[in-house]
Amino acid sequence: MSLLEYHSRPWVAFDAANKEHRRYYAEFLKFNTWGRCPVRFIVTDEHGLDLPTMIRNKLCEYYVQQEFRREKLEKRNHKQRKVIGLTAGGKGAILQVQ
Repeated sequence: MSLLEYHSRPWVAFDAANKEHRRYYAEFLKFNTWGRCPVRFIVTDEHGLDLPTMIRNKLCEYYVQQEFRREKLEKRNHKQRKVIGLTAGGKGAILQVQ
């Protein structure tokens, strides 16, 4: 092992669920450099050579899963509402929901 390799930042796979990894990406967006990041992220073959795009895709996937998992739980607890009609015909009609 070379001395440069020994002192270099460790390689890690980006994990969107890891708050530290998300913070490193936020710093990259703020400063437009990976110089402040204490790790180096591995770019998987399916994402080519573009690390920011890979991270953006993984974050999007992570947040969509978070949102719809929460929505699914809310639907279970949400009562169905029945529309009974309109009042104050014409302008400013209000839809009554029971």
